Amino acid sequence: MRTPNHYAGAALDRASARRVNDAWIAERLGDPATRVLLVWQSQGVVTDLEAPAIHWLDASALQALDAQPDQLVFLGEVGGAAHFALDVSHVEARESHPVLASLRFEDLRTVGPLLAREDAALLAWVRGLTHWRERHRHCGVCGASTRAAAAGHELVCTNDRCATTTYPRTDPAVIMLVHDGADRCILARGTRHPSGMHTILAGFVEPGESLEEAVAREVHEEVGVRVTDVEYHSSQPWPFPGSIMLGFHARATTHDLHVDDVELKTAGWFSRAELRRSPEDDTLRLPRRDSIARRMIEEWIAEGD
Repeated sequence: MRTPNHYAGAALDRASARRVNDAWIAERLGDPATRVLLVWQSQGVVTDLEAPAIHWLDASALQALDAQPDQLVFLGEVGGAAHFALDVSHVEARESHPVLASLRFEDLRTVGPLLAREDAALLAWVRGLTHWRERHRHCGVCGASTRAAAAGHELVCTNDRCATTTYPRTDPAVIMLVHDGADRCILARGTRHPSGMHTILAGFVEPGESLEEAVAREVHEEVGVRVTDVEYHSSQPWPFPGSIMLGFHARATTHDLHVDDVELKTAGWFSRAELRRSPEDDTLRLPRRDSIARRMIEEWIAEGD
């Protein structure tokens, strides 16, 4: 098996059967071995920026924060110790809060590439869960408020006549390295990308569409190229805010590019030699190192050595 991509491979037992055991969860909240990860406005607590790692608090922090059980999300167990996440985004004056003021909160976009993969995976998971909970405070069917259930992994409509249960959402997106079967691949610069950054093509999967169909459609829509030999590479959770990137290779059967200027600024064919010499500046830079896109490009380059 491939080594998991960054933001995958969280080193804990999710212990999903425990989520519905309210008595066990209550006991763990009073257990000195319990550990808690705080999240504030999508930022997690880390040790520092030179060698960041998750900064876990012990269970005593829950009382100091006046945490309610329905605010917590049970993540799982490590060595028999329960691990929870607590969203404290409701605290407005964090800098003067008696518990939060001394903690270092950082956005995952900043520290993600610097974290060990296991810590990055946990913070990615928590970021995705808190984003989902924040945006589903009301039922999508009847509009009534929702309440947390299953230790934070379900949201249930409080309208008894509706009682719809909502589960965490992950949006599938395909990301593909399109090559010519020889020594060139397509890289593009999106309209939202930083200056100079070029990456492989990507797009969301539509309802009623297979992953292979999504690859072919997105490539044709974005650069006008037809592809074949669509082959799976690997996947990566991408918590910005809640996607799963499904990586593929595909071989182009046509080579003239017709760029969709709504989605992209530029697109072109790049040789392995050009990418090896990437200056990593505003003329050409590759995707961020924690992304599946960067991994796929680097592995493709290495295949030509």
